[in-house]
Amino acid sequence: MAEQVFTREFQAETRKVLDIVINSLYTERDIFVRELISNAADALEKFRHLSLVEKVEFDAHVPLEITIDCDDKNHTLTITDTGIGMSREELETNLGTIAHSGSGQFWEQLAEAAKKDVNLIGQFGVGFYSAFMAAKKVVVLTRSWDGSEGWEWESDGGGSYTIKPCEGLHRGTRIILELKDDAKQYATKFAIERIIKQYSSFVSFPILVDGEKVNTVQAIWARSRNEITDKEYTEFYKFIGNAVDEPLYKLHFSADAPLAINALIYVPRENYEVMGMGRMQPGVNLYCQKVLIDQHSENILPEWLRFLKGVVDSEDLPLNISRQALQDNALVFKLRKVLTKRFIKYLKEEAKKDPETYATFWKNFGIFIKEGVTTDFEYREDLGDLLRFESSQGEAGSLVSLAEYVE
Repeated sequence: MAEQVFTREFQAETRKVLDIVINSLYTERDIFVRELISNAADALEKFRHLSLVEKVEFDAHVPLEITIDCDDKNHTLTITDTGIGMSREELETNLGTIAHSGSGQFWEQLAEAAKKDVNLIGQFGVGFYSAFMAAKKVVVLTRSWDGSEGWEWESDGGGSYTIKPCEGLHRGTRIILELKDDAKQYATKFAIERIIKQYSSFVSFPILVDGEKVNTVQAIWARSRNEITDKEYTEFYKFIGNAVDEPLYKLHFSADAPLAINALIYVPRENYEVMGMGRMQPGVNLYCQKVLIDQHSENILPEWLRFLKGVVDSEDLPLNISRQALQDNALVFKLRKVLTKRFIKYLKEEAKKDPETYATFWKNFGIFIKEGVTTDFEYREDLGDLLRFESSQGEAGSLVSLAEYVE
């Protein structure tokens, strides 16, 4: 019996997306790996939730994980997940169409985003199509969690795709990228590990590259404070802050309103800016659902807090918000205000609880508090409580606050 192969035309809007993705130059081509891993993690999370309410019999023993195989010889990259998988209808809906009306303004914005900031590509719901930034052909093999027939989807990014039944598949989805001549570096383990460590280190499921697990550091900021040891806090600080010593302070908190936030922020022991090593770049990274969206973020804390290290994760932010959009986003303004106020409150509490440790903080980082007082009118009054000065009425070297001085 002849094999059934169905050829379908892409929806007009999808063809436009593919044309923009394939023919535009991107400053951050690596982003397609992050997009495909994020999709894989979503599929695994959906299956995990489903398995809590449904009895799963097909491939019930298969572990939840993402595997990536790099074939440098044949210039292919394969990303496989053991998640929820797709039926034929889901495959055609998810990969053959794009959920958007396709207004003229939409296409203008998407084309402009492609020129300026590839991060924006996912904001338009076209994360999968980023595969064609690096691939001249993409094959998707998938089988739904319910054990129904498996399917193979294939396209070269032109005007059509083919779909046909495929036997012998396990639950989940496998994406095979046949790489373009100028993208062959993505078939190497070194390149893929580098991208994962930058963008996807904290994905909740194991990521194995050529059989070796690469995301070995846990996203401890998402765990309860009571479950985390001091050693874990210190090890995470060393990882995220590229440090060799222990932090002076750590602030770990969660909030549900006005935004859902998990934050883990550290104060280092040394101020390398005053040691002649140049102006610090911001040290706090912004994540959405454990996926990096802005490294060394300049938007989530005021500049005078650039000495802080750590992680802020908010699931309320769009996963693929662009850097430009971060500067103009109302949610980011709220996030910035919540974080800044919470850190100032924390410092006040620590200064009262342990003046000696705060004196060490002031010696190294008081210059940043002074910078905030002189440049940031919004927090000037609050920061005034953190100022410390020597007084002629006290012992040499002893510090007093403004309130203590007035008394």
